[in-house]
Amino acid sequence: MSCYESDMEACREAIRHGSLSFHAASKLLPASVRDPSLALYAFCRLADDAVDLQQEKAAAVLRLQDRLERIYDGHPDNAAADRAFARVVEEFDMPRALPDALLEGLAWDAMGRRYETLSELFDYSARVASAVGAMMCVLMRVRDPNALARACDLGVAMQLTNISRDIGEDALEGRIYLPLEWLDEAGLSPDRFLANPKPTKAIRQMTRRLVMQANRLYMRSEAGIAALPMSSRTGIYAARFIYAGIGGQVQRSGYDSISSRAHTSKGQKLGWVSVSAMKAALTVVMPKSAVLYARSLPETEFLVQAASHEDTRRSRSDAVFEALTQVAQCEREQREALNGLHGRLT
Repeated sequence: MSCYESDMEACREAIRHGSLSFHAASKLLPASVRDPSLALYAFCRLADDAVDLQQEKAAAVLRLQDRLERIYDGHPDNAAADRAFARVVEEFDMPRALPDALLEGLAWDAMGRRYETLSELFDYSARVASAVGAMMCVLMRVRDPNALARACDLGVAMQLTNISRDIGEDALEGRIYLPLEWLDEAGLSPDRFLANPKPTKAIRQMTRRLVMQANRLYMRSEAGIAALPMSSRTGIYAARFIYAGIGGQVQRSGYDSISSRAHTSKGQKLGWVSVSAMKAALTVVMPKSAVLYARSLPETEFLVQAASHEDTRRSRSDAVFEALTQVAQCEREQREALNGLHGRLT
């Protein structure tokens, strides 16, 4: 087995165990897109895990930034996901702004950022999800701004679905993604909710608002799928329906994502794959939807601009990473203080 084949097998394993929904949808993509997309998702997934599973999250994001730097310099770390993603970057002229946006979103998580408005939540979703959608378009050799805008719609929709499903789990981790102005309107403080998360009527109404926003964007995204290569349409439709199906499960639970976590069955996924194949076939004979030309979300416009040009220049937000460096320093100092206290007590 060649080094590349070995790296790809490691990427497949990472996705098989880390993202069942994407793993199912990826099987429907043509090989020319499937392998690069698995390399992309493996890097993104492992990047997310590298932050989530570390106590010193800010330092973990800064290490990822260094790894990305080496990937774009053509000298990736000796890790399967890094080597595979470096090959993708070179082969597809992946604009640096796109993975940078993803790392910026992870940096926001590391800093414990909260979002005042729905637009700010869209800003976050653009970075951690739409950036991946834009990168998928690049892998399909699609640089049309209209198709990219709809791919970014799909990314935001998927992230809103994830947030609506994970409200309870996030609360247990001390995280909250619900817009703070929604909580304020309901007379709830974030800290009070996190101290005792309950599926109250107000919280379930907020969850419903997230699901409805996601559904609106899922509908908008469909116009862009018809602008993708025919061989990729079924796979992207499948991702759209599988993720929207999670939102459907949240709805069926009465928008209670705290008492239990919504999930979908293998049978449901197979049903959505069948629907996806039919939808993809219809795109051959159906006229192009005017929705394709709808303006991009203001929060994702920077991704559309970046992906529509083959520009691999450095584009990270220095202000964010300077702030992150300060957070990392605080993390280290807290860790050293705790270790010193532990040493004195023992």
